[in-house]
Amino acid sequence: MKIGILKETQKGEKRVAMSPNIAKQLISKGFEVLVEENAGKNSSYKNTDFTEVSASVEKREVVFKNADVLVKINPFDEEDLKLVNKGQILMSQLFHMSNPELVKSIAEKEATAFSMDAVPRISRAQDMDVLSSQSNLAGYKAVILGANEMTKIFPLMMTAAGTITPSKVLIYGIGVAGLQAIATAKRLGAVVEATDIRSETKEQAESLGAKFIQVESEGEESEGGYAKEASEDYAKRQKEAVDKSLFQADLVITTANIPGRKAPVLITEEQVSQMKNGAVIVDLAAAQGGNCEVSKMNKTVVKNGVKVIGTTIAPESVSTNASELYAKNMYNFIMHLTEENQFKWELEEEITDGTLIVKEGQIRKN
Repeated sequence: MKIGILKETQKGEKRVAMSPNIAKQLISKGFEVLVEENAGKNSSYKNTDFTEVSASVEKREVVFKNADVLVKINPFDEEDLKLVNKGQILMSQLFHMSNPELVKSIAEKEATAFSMDAVPRISRAQDMDVLSSQSNLAGYKAVILGANEMTKIFPLMMTAAGTITPSKVLIYGIGVAGLQAIATAKRLGAVVEATDIRSETKEQAESLGAKFIQVESEGEESEGGYAKEASEDYAKRQKEAVDKSLFQADLVITTANIPGRKAPVLITEEQVSQMKNGAVIVDLAAAQGGNCEVSKMNKTVVKNGVKVIGTTIAPESVSTNASELYAKNMYNFIMHLTEENQFKWELEEEITDGTLIVKEGQIRKN
């Protein structure tokens, strides 16, 4: 079986779906690996790094023509689909619930598509979970970005000229990204508070040294590893409970996403207007509409002296680590789906069923 690794074309993207190290592992299992030329350039991988492990580096058209499986990180776009052939198997993040036209276009090509963002949150799929591996980096880098944009330092510092008090950091959403953000901000010496719709995250936040902002809930728990959408009443009570911390925060990081839906608005424009002058908000949900009402994707908006940075941030900015982790997720996923280098097509198996969106032109999930 020939696995084709494509160069990412999305603006600002620096990752690649395969590292030389993981390509070597696939080849040792009997797969052939074709890599589009310069696919790994922005992740510090040279073409020769791939050829040295016996992968072949080819022009884009050759990879599309010869590969049985085409692998990317971001969704296939119109230019990609022009080159896709009938019967090819596509693997990438598709975000299929919010991209129905893409799913339809893949089906029209009579291709098969797996969506990596649809890997179920179950224990045996943890090593295939690209959202978790990439979000972990996002939480770390969001704190670093925020630190760079702030006009204050994080830690308590005693100097001959006087004492500098530690910065206050508030984190919305205690998932993978939120937990890493807590850990990073604490290591840098900040006072950290965190809030989440899921009460079961309280212990996790506190174990990392954050104060959990408690809001009495009525069934707002997780669903499949993700937070469910909050009721209007809960959202109102959460806003009231968090306002004091929000208005005192030097850095706010928001990480709340609901799969297949627009990101919930957690910070309104009115709330931004009451925050400290010089405060920074890093909105990691900007690509899904944003947790802050004024955030714009890939832009910094200044509102009443508050910097609001809308981004998906980290994976792209630490592309070498992000690519290696994504590649390892892909390796585990491919090994799970295949036997003796051929797909098993166990359609009722939970991981296969959850990720197989289109099979030979037939749409299985919307």
